[in-house]
Amino acid sequence: MQRRKFIRLSSLGASMLAVNPVKWNAAPAQPVIVSTWADGKHVNEEAWKILSGGGRALDAVEKGARWMEDQINCCVGLGANPDRDGIVTLDSCVMDEHANCGAVAALERIKHPVSVARKVMELTPHVLLVGQGAQQFALDNGFKLEPQELSPSAKEAYEKWLEKSEYKPEINIENRKSSNPPPPMRLEDGSFNHDTMGIVALDASGNMSGGVTTSGMGFKMRGRVGDSPIIGAGLFVDNEVGAATSSGMGEEVIRICGTHLVVEFMRQGYTPETACRLAVERIVKRDPEKAKKLQVGFLALDKRGRYGAFAIQKGFEFAVRSGREERVLGCKYVYDYGVT
Repeated sequence: MQRRKFIRLSSLGASMLAVNPVKWNAAPAQPVIVSTWADGKHVNEEAWKILSGGGRALDAVEKGARWMEDQINCCVGLGANPDRDGIVTLDSCVMDEHANCGAVAALERIKHPVSVARKVMELTPHVLLVGQGAQQFALDNGFKLEPQELSPSAKEAYEKWLEKSEYKPEINIENRKSSNPPPPMRLEDGSFNHDTMGIVALDASGNMSGGVTTSGMGFKMRGRVGDSPIIGAGLFVDNEVGAATSSGMGEEVIRICGTHLVVEFMRQGYTPETACRLAVERIVKRDPEKAKKLQVGFLALDKRGRYGAFAIQKGFEFAVRSGREERVLGCKYVYDYGVT
């Protein structure tokens, strides 16, 4: 009996060793920040002012997200495209190195949803506040109610959408043309280059945080909320392993708890890029024909300061900033705009 018990315990110990999470013991010498899309370069510049001075990753991602929210563009902030009723609603979340997190969804007429999300994290026992309750919480904590009006670019897009009133999410909406694109988001060819802004950072102390801010899908049904403000879907941070964020069709990310899945793959020892690829493949495998018509991209940063991304469709970009580099990168993908 003792011998059989010893064999069983030995086998159990071996199997547990096989699935033990990877431990990242060494703190990086330099902080790193990565953000979705090419506009992440500007976001990173703002965040770097904090990271380069030894500041906390949470403060850095909030500062970067606030910069994005201040711009007038189609996918982030009060200047973004409205829902199908013509009203702009914003979603945001933050998560820090202690697994503290806060989020807001369907928030109207408040300029900086990322800062409201942080207040939810720091001042309440809750994680997510929505709609009118989120707005009242913001007002109670010193945020101002902004005018309810569409920006010129959003008004133009909305009026064009009303001609057919079809809810038809576009792959890589950041490439959509407009005759009235607002600076500084305009590229030389006149296209937009932005989407949901997801940010994850590693500071000089070796701690990680992340944030996401978006207006969600343009012309969505009133009340629709995607993955962006949902912890484990649009953002997840595990200070022992790494952090991940996402952009694209939020419903598909929610279905696989996408960013949590990416972090768990990194826990198993996969690189950030491979972890993102495995999560993308999970979406594609479930319905390959559906996946050809939509975009999801994941971006990850691990405890060692390594980063990577992967997307369903061609065109997903991200920006990186550290003491060694500052650049915008493309990533590998499954489909070239629906062509296998």
